[in-house]
Amino acid sequence: MEIGFLTAPFMKENLEHVLKFAAENGFSKIEVVSIPGAGHIVPEEVLADSGKKLKNLFQSTGVKPSSYACYVNVLDPSPTQREQIKKHLKNLILVAELTEVDVVCTMAGMPLPGKTKMQTIEQDTAEYFSEVCSFAAAHGVRIALENWFATNIQHLEHWKKLFELVPDSNFGLNFDPSHLVHQGIDYLSAVDDFATRIFHTHAKDCEIKQHLLRRIGNQEKGWWRYVIPGYGKICWGEYIGRLRKIGYNGVLSIEHEDGAVGREEGFIISKKYLSQFIL
Repeated sequence: MEIGFLTAPFMKENLEHVLKFAAENGFSKIEVVSIPGAGHIVPEEVLADSGKKLKNLFQSTGVKPSSYACYVNVLDPSPTQREQIKKHLKNLILVAELTEVDVVCTMAGMPLPGKTKMQTIEQDTAEYFSEVCSFAAAHGVRIALENWFATNIQHLEHWKKLFELVPDSNFGLNFDPSHLVHQGIDYLSAVDDFATRIFHTHAKDCEIKQHLLRRIGNQEKGWWRYVIPGYGKICWGEYIGRLRKIGYNGVLSIEHEDGAVGREEGFIISKKYLSQFIL
């Protein structure tokens, strides 16, 4: 396995800055954010020169992309917006092919107005990703959905239903255990149950404030928060061991959303902590 990070906290800096930080601090991979109108690459610009400038940039630093990431609501209620996002996602798939990256990460979309998450999966999400996965397969790319609880794949029954409806072998997960912890879902069993669908992983922890939970209950807010690896409830040795057992040998991509730790400091501490579990 390798340790990388999601570039989202560096949105005000260019890709050169991000790669310099990564190289100087021993990161071998980065998860490159690209959404319509923002991010560290513009797919149309990359495609215009067949990816030459981008490939040279990666080669010059020795840092490689683990994936390209488009974390937006792919099921935007506006048909125009939805098509624009789909076009961006497809262009990102073409960039991945050009730069020899085999994973593009995105989200499962939000539940549509008047529908539950399961209804949205059955009536909208499956059709959307059937098309996207077919396009991606033609270009040697896999699609990985981050299991953010607010989206349509909140829990394991949602995952099961979506993969039943879209069984394509290049359709899977950017597995983030932190989104399961505060729901009380067994993240280790989830690794086993969806072993063949884990294409990429986020390294993010979740702190549970038990004293507050016991006082206000789980229907209130504020009793949990996302933290850097090692500062929360996840047993990283056991979790990484479980990933090894299923044959996962990809990246642990640090997603830094911990407001108590600085940007660079958080990434460096996270890498140091995770490094004890991998060579």
